Amino acid sequence: MRFIILYSIFLMLPILSVYTVAAQPTTTPTIVVFDIKEEIAPSATRLVSKALKTARDIKADLIVIHMDTYGGLVTDADSIRYAILTSPIPVVVHINPNAASAGALISIACERIYMAPGASIGAATVVTQDGTAAPDKFQSYMRSIMRSTAKAKGKIINANGDSIWRRNPDIAEAMVDQDIEISNVSEKGKVLTFTPDEAMKNGFCDGVFASLNEVIRAEGFENAAVVKVEKDITDIIFGFLKNPAVTGVLILLVLGGIYYELQSPGLGFPIIVSITAAVLYFLPNYIDGLAENWEIILFLLGIVLLGLEIFVIPGFGVAGVAGALLMISSLVLSMVGNQGFDFQIQSPGDIGRAFMIVTLSMTALIVLMMVTGVTLHRSSFFKKMSLEASLEGAKQNVWIGDDAFLGQVAITHTEMRPGGKILFENKLWEARALVGYIKKGEKVKMIRKDNNIWLIEVV
Repeated sequence: MRFIILYSIFLMLPILSVYTVAAQPTTTPTIVVFDIKEEIAPSATRLVSKALKTARDIKADLIVIHMDTYGGLVTDADSIRYAILTSPIPVVVHINPNAASAGALISIACERIYMAPGASIGAATVVTQDGTAAPDKFQSYMRSIMRSTAKAKGKIINANGDSIWRRNPDIAEAMVDQDIEISNVSEKGKVLTFTPDEAMKNGFCDGVFASLNEVIRAEGFENAAVVKVEKDITDIIFGFLKNPAVTGVLILLVLGGIYYELQSPGLGFPIIVSITAAVLYFLPNYIDGLAENWEIILFLLGIVLLGLEIFVIPGFGVAGVAGALLMISSLVLSMVGNQGFDFQIQSPGDIGRAFMIVTLSMTALIVLMMVTGVTLHRSSFFKKMSLEASLEGAKQNVWIGDDAFLGQVAITHTEMRPGGKILFENKLWEARALVGYIKKGEKVKMIRKDNNIWLIEVV
């Protein structure tokens, strides 16, 4: 009897196993999809990091990039391609219609490359801001990472039984260097760019599909749940603040606020504007990894040296010049992806653009100083917004009468840089030095009146 029972259980095991498997809950595959339809820049790097993290958190089965870009910063392209190469979840790209330069590098790092009809991939030469080819050291770096990325995809066995690179590193390098010639693939003197058919033939495309849905079906995830990762409000705000025009205005407000603050002691509004603009300028660059701690410290040190020059060492000498140079250098360096003073992987065009933005902002400030520098900080708006209006308004007695006081001697109540206060007949008067800097407590002659402001000179 015992034998019969054991034998019956043995016969039932296959049936029980079938029901056990069938009873297991089935999970719906998940795909993370995001777009790279912009210049490859820190904002794109943040989006890729966000998408890869989302995919890991939800244990996605596949990541799909919908790409259309003409390229961008080499530094960010390198960061993105490394993140893709090391992703535990496979990443595929659908190019529709462009993957040029940095976009080509990112595409080659993906597990599979799909292209839309009429799309293109290649043309990865590093160029400057004006579109000309950058020096060879930049090309050399780009050639090396294109080659190593292609090699990272490994080798396959072809129809003849030969072991060949899945993505030929020579072809990847030819997308950068026009001097590389590959038989039946690349002519010397022309940077390599593939159409979908050419890319398919040479192993740089795994399929031609018009839509993202077709790509998903080709990957075997037709019924998968799709999670779309997009930019958040922080990315949008940072993108706005990093627009070159907005950056230029912020630099103008930073420097202009400092200038007008120094024009009149105790004036609070300009320095508030300057500090706010500095935060809005440095914060996005710091978050993006462009502005480093030491670069921000350079800017603060420059302000300290400028303050010493004005308050402690009257005149404009070594400290003032050094402070100005430190501030300018900090503003420029905070916009480029240098590592210390190493600019090996930073495009010279980006350095030139940063320097041009700072230069144009300083030029605008000089024009503003020439046009409004004498009276802007004394306008009714600034007085209402400043501490000066509330603290000293009751003591001021701005003279509006005839020229009875011309040629009289007064005492400087504040330092004149060149604006400030003078004391005459126990009353405070608005004044401005005709020439240079005048110390507090100096005897000065009241030369003439201009917009209710006394113009003075040392007796």
